[in-house]
Amino acid sequence: MTPVEWLGLAALHRLDPETAHGLSLKALRAGLVPLAGQVTSPRLETTVAGLALANPLGLAAGYDKNAVALAPLARVGFGFLEVGAATPRPQEGNPRPRLFRLTEDRAVINRFGFNNEGAAAITARLARHPRGPVPVGLNLGANKDSADRAADFARVLEQAGPHLDFATVNVSSPNTERLRDLQGKAALTALLAGVIAVRDTLPRRIPVFVKIAPDLDAGGLADVAEAALAAGLDGIVATNTTLSRDGLHSAHRGEAGGLSGAPLFDLSTRTLARLSQITEGRLPLIGVGGIASGEQAYAKIRAGAAAVQLYSALVYGGLSLVPRILQDLEALLARDGFASVAEAVGTDRDRWCQATARSSRG
Repeated sequence: MTPVEWLGLAALHRLDPETAHGLSLKALRAGLVPLAGQVTSPRLETTVAGLALANPLGLAAGYDKNAVALAPLARVGFGFLEVGAATPRPQEGNPRPRLFRLTEDRAVINRFGFNNEGAAAITARLARHPRGPVPVGLNLGANKDSADRAADFARVLEQAGPHLDFATVNVSSPNTERLRDLQGKAALTALLAGVIAVRDTLPRRIPVFVKIAPDLDAGGLADVAEAALAAGLDGIVATNTTLSRDGLHSAHRGEAGGLSGAPLFDLSTRTLARLSQITEGRLPLIGVGGIASGEQAYAKIRAGAAAVQLYSALVYGGLSLVPRILQDLEALLARDGFASVAEAVGTDRDRWCQATARSSRG
């Protein structure tokens, strides 16, 4: 991290977290943030669900909710970007304060509640963004007061789909009441059928993923996997934020909402490995949760992830963290004799699954 970036982060951390979040996006758009450009190599290049990626590290949904900084984010070094979540109609989300830094834990708690400007505004920005080497996807959400939340996901895809490289069905945010109930087998099967029906009418076929919670038990994971496979989904994103508060030390640890960042790493990686075991490689998995280093990105890949995403670590490490992670990831792949990311996927899955078994017994 350069001195300028360190000073910038220190200044942002003196502000309310949501205000700092907004200012970071404005700084990006104004060209005030040094950007690494594309980071790639033959070893880092990979393909996930038909998406050709310069590298396997993506930006998770939640940072650029309204797709206002697509052009500069495409120059940060990420292999792919996910924006949103978008709902059919604009909504304010939950009352502020709703974003909390847990600095001692290198973590974040949020209870935004799908605040966004709505599918129409977000689609207009996506339409203006020229398609390039960094695939752009949209996280699909549902309005809090919708009469048919399951149908909302398809409505957003119907609008935005022609301008996307992929879409992610988000049924795992803990901040919209009863949204996680849609992860149940019957509800998820019906919801996904509606989304896939819309996807199949788009002018260009795009991959559709579903994003799951890390708090699912073994039966819940099996149900999600079965529903995803039956629907013809292209992959699963594992995982969203957690409701767990185990081992936290920060003053804000009792705030309601989803926890992300460093404390989520082990839980989300165990969930990822178990899901990899259940699906037996039939679906690519995208690993999310607690990644802040090349070693952790590599661990997710070896646990079963074909690609990975991060967001919360940027709060503490800045955007220069992205090229640093990728440089370290390439070195680790080379050290262990892997010529590509794909060769490393799942090679340490069994150990993580054993850790899951020990955790459930203990």
